[in-house]
Amino acid sequence: QRWHKYEFFIEGADGSQFWKADPRAARMENSSGSSIVHDPGAYGWSSNGFQTPPLNEMVIYEMHIGTFTRQGGVGTWRAALEKLDYLAGLGVNMLQVMPVAEFPGDLSWGYNPSQPMAPESAYGTPEDMKAFVDGAHARGMGVVVDIVMNHWGPNDLPMWCVDGNCLGNGGVYFYSDHRARTPWGHTRPDYGRKEVRDYIKDTAMMWLHEYRADGLRWDGTKWMRTVDGDGTGDIPDGWSLLQWVNNLADAQPWKIMIAEDFGGGNWMTKSTGAGGAGFDSQWDGSFVHPIREAVTKSNDAWRSMTAVRDAIAHSFNGQATQRIVYSESHDEVANGKSRLPEEIWPGNAASWAAKKRSTLAAAITFTSPGIPMIFQGQEFLEDGWFSAEEPLDWWKAHAHHGITQLYRDLAHLRRNWHDNTRGLRGDHVNVFHVNDTEKVVGYHRWAQGGPGDDVVIVANFSGRWFSDYRVGMPRGGRWYVRFNSDYNGYSPDFGNTTTVDTEANGGGQDGMGQSASFQLGPYSAVIFSQ
Repeated sequence: QRWHKYEFFIEGADGSQFWKADPRAARMENSSGSSIVHDPGAYGWSSNGFQTPPLNEMVIYEMHIGTFTRQGGVGTWRAALEKLDYLAGLGVNMLQVMPVAEFPGDLSWGYNPSQPMAPESAYGTPEDMKAFVDGAHARGMGVVVDIVMNHWGPNDLPMWCVDGNCLGNGGVYFYSDHRARTPWGHTRPDYGRKEVRDYIKDTAMMWLHEYRADGLRWDGTKWMRTVDGDGTGDIPDGWSLLQWVNNLADAQPWKIMIAEDFGGGNWMTKSTGAGGAGFDSQWDGSFVHPIREAVTKSNDAWRSMTAVRDAIAHSFNGQATQRIVYSESHDEVANGKSRLPEEIWPGNAASWAAKKRSTLAAAITFTSPGIPMIFQGQEFLEDGWFSAEEPLDWWKAHAHHGITQLYRDLAHLRRNWHDNTRGLRGDHVNVFHVNDTEKVVGYHRWAQGGPGDDVVIVANFSGRWFSDYRVGMPRGGRWYVRFNSDYNGYSPDFGNTTTVDTEANGGGQDGMGQSASFQLGPYSAVIFSQ
């Protein structure tokens, strides 16, 4: 019956007898407890017919259910559901949840799954998770689930030595040779076994179909396709498995499949027909690291505008949507690193410099080619570093509500809410102005081109205020200021530099047909369009 607890009684070939939880359990008491009979059709969906926004209109919000908002010891789906109106109002339209499969204990990032097919019991029931997805869909937001298939556990794994015979490591479903080793334990599944391939495929399809997830983010795919994660020691079965599951996911082509690879380059997002892995997009380390470095250096002279240019212009296979761009993620704000404002000024994340330079990085993120992503709390200057033990400090959302408005404005411009920044959704970019002396870059974004489409972004990576800064413009006429990160409505200590609408009538410059001048605040970005 539904909700009954059960386990398997195993008798090994050697005569040993023991109990095991069901590796395919869809619900668990906890990671070391019994499996629970689950009815996949018990939840009554209300938001039928939802489809994800097009890739070029996505704005992703990465979140961790256990810390996003807490009512007691750990965050839950129901508690997070109460914040969905806030998230929709922020302007994001895709929620990427860090791994939510059952893991040991109640507090974890989730990258140590013991039961990949069962939602984490501390977060609530499977129906609670579906209610969260349902509520997100009702508000126009999709949900991407982060999954971990490069290793499992290493603890509380019912599939480990499943029949009592460990075969030198974890038994029939795990590699027992040099391929077993990963940085998180010797628990890499054997991608050549049909049972393992079916299990991973079925897990992915479960999230996409039963839970109506709108995409999957695959953690550490380079540890599935190579032994050591640096591109050597290929695991062909891991590569073909990724291709197979991505081909199956294409039956719902509006859902997004994302790789975290940092090494596969263009091949991760090439089609499987062309020999690629078939992902729709991938996290781009070529963006986040140069941008973070450009705003965390303590001396303006050390900021490289050439590196910023290359970060903005990078692409996979010439398509903007094949990369995810960000200045904060769970990896970038932990593991010895901190939140970006904290990195800029340790112990003083609410300082003028930390606010100015972290929001400058955000402006570059939202205006560069790619799918922009922010990490929970980034929009209200969360400080310190990310930890599964520390919930978000929602007081900061009130204390820094102006910064939240800045992020909201950037999200709306990125999504072309006002129908005058269509170019931010396009594939094209020309970083036409690179001034490494004054630390200023200017770039042009467009889809088809023309008024309402062409967008020009000018970013000042120095603490200097410019009274009359000139850059090239794609055409003459009036260019309107759509965004100025120095606006003191975002923070009372911002300079409120009067960067106003400007006329492009100064003749050609920077390889452009016209040019215009304007005031430019310190550590500020300005967005122009016609």
